[in-house]
Amino acid sequence: MSALTVRIDPHVHSEASYDGSDPVELILEQAAEIGLDAVVITDHDVIHESVRAAELAPMYGLVGIPGVEVSTADGHLLALGVESMPPRGEPLGETVEWIRDHGGVAIVPHPFQRSRHGVRKSQLTDADAIEVYNSWLFTGWKNRRARRFAREYGYPGVAGSDAHKVGYVGRAYTEIDVPDVTRATLTARDVLDAIYHGTTRVEGRRTPIPTSTRHYGGAAARKSGYYAKVGAIKSGSLAKASVVQAARTIARAGPFSR
Repeated sequence: MSALTVRIDPHVHSEASYDGSDPVELILEQAAEIGLDAVVITDHDVIHESVRAAELAPMYGLVGIPGVEVSTADGHLLALGVESMPPRGEPLGETVEWIRDHGGVAIVPHPFQRSRHGVRKSQLTDADAIEVYNSWLFTGWKNRRARRFAREYGYPGVAGSDAHKVGYVGRAYTEIDVPDVTRATLTARDVLDAIYHGTTRVEGRRTPIPTSTRHYGGAAARKSGYYAKVGAIKSGSLAKASVVQAARTIARAGPFSR
């Protein structure tokens, strides 16, 4: 059986992050629409929405993989495949071991960029993979440096959008070759093992403008539709609550009140 190529964006933030803006449902919908097989919600130091997204993912035709971007003593670290929050503020190496002990994969995001809490080269002594392409960087120099470092020290390289808005999901992604599976049998464990063993390719080229416009325009439309639906649900719930409250008030007043 030939290897299955899987496309995953392993670094995306939802509204649960202090700097994110969109719900996981909208992110999952966008990921499915643009042809990804998985998207990992990696909010800052909170994991509840990522776990929920992983549970919802099969409804969108996606593989569910929970994760988090945890703040270590040495910088930020992506923990993919864990369902509970790693300890915050601990040394990088200890956090990596915690992630492995809990069945996850530890990836260093945007390394060397201290303005974004990237791990310094001198502290990057252990990890399972390096984010060698982050689409949120303003220039390509840090990405090239990360790629050279990963190549020199033998780390698997991954790409992530680091999206904080739904329209940027998938702007960079990782292609992973997963052996001996079909799309129907693919699991999160298969994806995590393939990342760990380095069967990855980075996709972070600049998207052609017409394609970007179409995808981002679609995301905007989906966002408007989503919030319109949520608003309608909330309005209906409020109206129902008002009717129930009125009925209770009448009942308490008794049959002879005026």
